[in-house]
Amino acid sequence: MCVLKLQNVSTNIGGTTLLDDISFTMDASSVTALVGHNGAGKSTLIKTIMGVLEKSEGTITVNGTYRQDESFLTYKQQLSYLPEEPLLMTELTAMQHFQLYGMSYALDEQVLQERIRRYAAGFELEDKLDDYPEQLSKGMRQKVQTICALLPDTPLLLIDEPFMGLDIYAMEYLEELIREKVSEGTGILLTTHQLERVRGIAGHYIMLQHGKIEKQGSAADFLTIKRRTDDDE
Repeated sequence: MCVLKLQNVSTNIGGTTLLDDISFTMDASSVTALVGHNGAGKSTLIKTIMGVLEKSEGTITVNGTYRQDESFLTYKQQLSYLPEEPLLMTELTAMQHFQLYGMSYALDEQVLQERIRRYAAGFELEDKLDDYPEQLSKGMRQKVQTICALLPDTPLLLIDEPFMGLDIYAMEYLEELIREKVSEGTGILLTTHQLERVRGIAGHYIMLQHGKIEKQGSAADFLTIKRRTDDDE
């Protein structure tokens, strides 16, 4: 089943083209790595799929039938997002963030509590559940944000630099959870600069350059991002 489909998507801001005619599809139970140099358009593409940035052309469809232009709320419920930098609310504790996510995605209370206990233990956050973001280190805040993104069962999971700010043990645990999500049918689109780790997770890659798709294909065929030449600056 196709979990994400982009057809001729472009994004323009202030007369500048950030994404130019992007088209690709993703299947359920798959991981696609979005790669490219800084400024290539990776985060812009993620934000356009989410609807944070408004596309100027094209269509985006999630889970086969949900189009961004038709029922935005229902569309948004089909995806979850893990940002590169934590986006936590200062007035909520870690536990309250988890509860808010559970309510937003209408998670069964028992399922929610079981996942909170499991993920908190796995990310070594059990003694931080009543702490506010300002009481947490950046790494701990990233762990809270990671748990929030993993709590719901969405067809599509968007991850921007998944291992940023995490210690080696948290990276390994997140990788385990990503594989688990995929085995349960989730399609995952992630951006990363840690290519070695992604090669063990992703089945496909899409390389962006200057807001356009330069290459895409099997991750097994992907060796490295070519060095930026003077002409690419």
